[in-house]
Amino acid sequence: MATTELAGRSRVTVFPLEGLTVAYTTQSSDARGLGDVAVVGVIAPDTATGDHLWRLAASMFTNPPPGQAQARWILTQCSRARTVKAPAHQDLPDAKWSAPLGREFGLDALFANHMVLRTGRFAFE
Repeated sequence: MATTELAGRSRVTVFPLEGLTVAYTTQSSDARGLGDVAVVGVIAPDTATGDHLWRLAASMFTNPPPGQAQARWILTQCSRARTVKAPAHQDLPDAKWSAPLGREFGLDALFANHMVLRTGRFAFE
């Protein structure tokens, strides 16, 4: 699977998720600026990748569903973290970041205002 390197400056939400530290931000697929592309990356531990998010999502179900349900679970966690201002969450309003992303998943319908989920690692500059 090819890795796509993204970088940007945007609002980033950082939150703990079952032993991982995860960062979530959005990008737009066009000039309208809708933020319809979710960028979700693992920050810690250093050995974790975006695949850990997908395996974690699969483990939340008795019979692991196909990718759509897993993607929705990941997006639900991101949306929850951004909405609920728990003490362990950080909302960085103007963070400069980079992310090597190994997976891009197109949703079959709009979910949590997203059509695409990209996952991988996440780093702040």
